[in-house]
Amino acid sequence: MFRLILVLHLLGAAIWVGGHLVLLLTILPKALRERDPAPILRFEHGYERIGIPALLVQAVTGIWLAARYVPGLWPAFTFGDPLRSAVAIKLLLLLGTILTGLHARLRIIPRLTPDRMPLLAAHVTLVTLLAVAMLYMGAFIRTGA
Repeated sequence: MFRLILVLHLLGAAIWVGGHLVLLLTILPKALRERDPAPILRFEHGYERIGIPALLVQAVTGIWLAARYVPGLWPAFTFGDPLRSAVAIKLLLLLGTILTGLHARLRIIPRLTPDRMPLLAAHVTLVTLLAVAMLYMGAFIRTGA
């Protein structure tokens, strides 16, 4: 069971991190240069179908995995040792991802214009950095290195 949960978690991470890196490094620069939100909106429309379920899979499997390392989860927030600290940091990164993503989805994307694209770019950059940080923390939790 553990291996299946871990594989689902890693698959969700691959989709989430990979999709945001594609958006940040290929689609966003061109859209900003051309001041055209259409490529971003097209990507968002297609990616959302797999990106949001991937994030949900990551959240559910991540909480399950974290609870195996730190039973009860709340003890992680004591930051009592490196493992508990890593679990707590990863959960905080997840919360930051959810809040940033909701803000972008509910407040920025529906009103996206060429003038508001820099704000979206900041959100995309932040979510991508949070995703990479979660990936790093997950590797630390799993390997301890």
